[in-house]
Amino acid sequence: MSQSQLAAPPDGAGTRWGRRLLIGVVWAYAALLVVAPVAALLAGAFREGLGAIVAALAQPEVLASFTLTLRIALVAVVVHGVFGSMVAWVLVRHRFRGRAWLNALIDLPFAVSAVVVGYMLLLVFGRTGLLGPLLASWNIQVAFAVPGLVLATLFVTLPFMIRELMPVIEAFGPEQGQAAATLGASEWQTFWWVTFPALRWGFVYGLGLTLARALGEFGAVLVVGGGIQGRTDTATIFIFHALEERQYVGAYSVALVLGLVSLVLVTSIDVVRRRVK
Repeated sequence: MSQSQLAAPPDGAGTRWGRRLLIGVVWAYAALLVVAPVAALLAGAFREGLGAIVAALAQPEVLASFTLTLRIALVAVVVHGVFGSMVAWVLVRHRFRGRAWLNALIDLPFAVSAVVVGYMLLLVFGRTGLLGPLLASWNIQVAFAVPGLVLATLFVTLPFMIRELMPVIEAFGPEQGQAAATLGASEWQTFWWVTFPALRWGFVYGLGLTLARALGEFGAVLVVGGGIQGRTDTATIFIFHALEERQYVGAYSVALVLGLVSLVLVTSIDVVRRRVK
């Protein structure tokens, strides 16, 4: 028997059982953290039947909360789609003083509690905050109004577009753009026909994650918006108030819709990207 054969690990039942055990642990971990809560949500939503879900979702306050949530989420998508792409491009393509600090600040929303974010916005834009008197003199209200909700959502969704685009930009070297320029292509033609096709799936996936995160934001918008019914009551805040008032079917139904929308967003983009590749 050769030395290589002696060193080779046995490919027997032990290896197969070890692999199955590892897969089983992974499934159990995912089931505990994801499948079980989703199953509980489904059971709660359908406890009184499909008709109760439809009736709950048709309430005017539910529709208003969904409308406000969608408006805020779309603003976050547009803003990060433009400025997040610019930040990602600058961080990858340029070297400048303070770049490391800027790169670190991008991840701050991952580390700071959403409730703390809302409180910080109150300290800046509240009535007695840093900019409160100035805003009041201009008759501009940020805290306990929609602008505060938008700022809070922009903060918590900041990293997604940037972190999705940066690896794609790093993999896409400048050589292709330079080649297009030497062939007489304008900057717009180079971007549209060379740069964007190479970055499009990072861009789309970043938008999808931004939208999903914006739809589910709760802590920051609750603190800075106050959860004022008819004014700053987003879908997640409606769930919070509904649970407090023991309107369980309404809370479960709205949570189910938000969860399904986010799940469809993330999975559909991932499936399409895999098929295109």
